[in-house]
Amino acid sequence: MQKPRTLIALAVLASAIGAPLAAQAQTTIIEERSTVGAAPPSADYFISETERPAFREYVVRERVPSYAVTVPVARGSVLPESGVTYYDVPQQYGATTYRYTVVNDRTVLVDPRSRRIMQVLD
Repeated sequence: MQKPRTLIALAVLASAIGAPLAAQAQTTIIEERSTVGAAPPSADYFISETERPAFREYVVRERVPSYAVTVPVARGSVLPESGVTYYDVPQQYGATTYRYTVVNDRTVLVDPRSRRIMQVLD
């Protein structure tokens, strides 16, 4: 009864050879979704409606310069890689991972990793 042993040996050999190939074929795809028109991920990341007037006054007191950009100042727009400075949002206006800046005379919250505008404050 050599045939059953031979078939088993071939099956074991085939799976030993095929396992690394199957592992290499698996990939992870990360999809970045556009935030234009989408709901914010969490209100905790944004300046609330009631905090906006005080935050605008803070920005004026800090004399943050306005940077001229050619992209639309709208949620989801990506700011240029250079030429714009980003500032930390003070804790009193809420905990956020975003930074703020002023572009085309409008205060915005920006994701510092992607430079994407997350909230337009005026």
